Amino acid sequence: MWKSRLVLLFVLAVLLAIPASAQDSPAASVPIYFFWGDGCPHCANEKVFLTQLTDSFPEVEVHAYEVWYDAGNRALMERFATAFGFEPSGVPATFVADRYWVGYAESVGRQIIDTVYACREQACPDVGAAILAGEPLATALQTARAAASTTALAPATAASIITLPLIGEIDLAAQSLGVSTALIALVDGFNPCSLWVLSILLALVIHSGSRRRILLVGTTFLTVTSAAYIVFILGLFGVLSVVGYIGWIQAAVALIALVFALINIKDYFWYKQGVSLTIPDSQKPRLYRQMRGVMASDKTMLAVVGATGAMALGVTLLELPCTSGLPVLWTNMIVANDVPTGTFIVLLALYMLIFLIDELALFLTAVFTLRVSKFEEKHGRVLKLFGGMVMLALALVMVFEPTLMNDLGLSLLVFATALGAAVLVLVLHQRVLPKLGINIGAGFEAKREPHARSR
Repeated sequence: MWKSRLVLLFVLAVLLAIPASAQDSPAASVPIYFFWGDGCPHCANEKVFLTQLTDSFPEVEVHAYEVWYDAGNRALMERFATAFGFEPSGVPATFVADRYWVGYAESVGRQIIDTVYACREQACPDVGAAILAGEPLATALQTARAAASTTALAPATAASIITLPLIGEIDLAAQSLGVSTALIALVDGFNPCSLWVLSILLALVIHSGSRRRILLVGTTFLTVTSAAYIVFILGLFGVLSVVGYIGWIQAAVALIALVFALINIKDYFWYKQGVSLTIPDSQKPRLYRQMRGVMASDKTMLAVVGATGAMALGVTLLELPCTSGLPVLWTNMIVANDVPTGTFIVLLALYMLIFLIDELALFLTAVFTLRVSKFEEKHGRVLKLFGGMVMLALALVMVFEPTLMNDLGLSLLVFATALGAAVLVLVLHQRVLPKLGINIGAGFEAKREPHARSR
């Protein structure tokens, strides 16, 4: 913000240095059409900037339209976007003369100031006036194109864009989303519920001694569970894209994520005690029966695929409470950043690819070695702790400063802090506190007794 003030002061100093003869003619008015959303942090930053701009340039006239809660204003923004030839993917959207910007950052503020200064000296075409006057869209479009023929249309985004030799322009905001997606997916992939089911299933299949059957069962299981996960995330994206801008919806998502985080952290200390985001023990006998049914020797390969697919779908529904926390947070982050549908699909593909890395490693190990590691409770506890800490950090960021995730360095710092906190808890709980005679949680003491007796 202070940089924006310095830019304004510099421009004012330049104006004061201009000879009086150059200021005899009154400056042309400069209308700015500003579309914003109530609750959008970038919009709030630009509103402050525009207030400072109007204080410094009396010729500037800001026409502000709130679009999240006003359908008429939203339709107007769509008309503006159509006339200027782009898809209205989010707010803030700012139109000055023949230029437009989607999003806001200090670099955008500097470009707006440059445009305002140019339009003060030489009147710029006011395309927005034609649209507001109710002229046919084709007329406004012709006006925009005519203006663009004399002054190149130069859209800008709020992302921090840098230019690197031999590489070109790099959008740091997009890089931040990609890195955040990869890290969330990696943590989400180490999900104790899905890893437990897959390890048990592979252990049963290995007894058949058939790599072909292992390959068939594992591939079917991973395909069905992944497809169900994608459908779940697509559903979240669809819902949050429509209602995610509402303030209480954002608060509800943050609250749900916070509750999921605390339950996961609780499960590290008191596994399956009280409220627990795990597969209920009451459902495990049925799962075992289904797994054994998959391995029935009289089943054809087609029947094995069908039985595995049905079991995988049932398992996905059972483990949904265990796995849904991080996808909800990630989808909300994507929606909050007004990511276009195409970019969302690319990020979703990246998410699923990284999400499946650990399960693919477990599966391929079973195929090539005919062995599979047993997934134990102690592993589940640790994964719950790490996942819970990451969820807690993201939920707090969502509540207090969601724009942190737009900065690559700060988003990495958020994840590093969460993972570092999890490691610190592990060291304190398993190394430091026991030496002081302090034991917290349930189920740990029994595991330490054999070591005590062996001494």
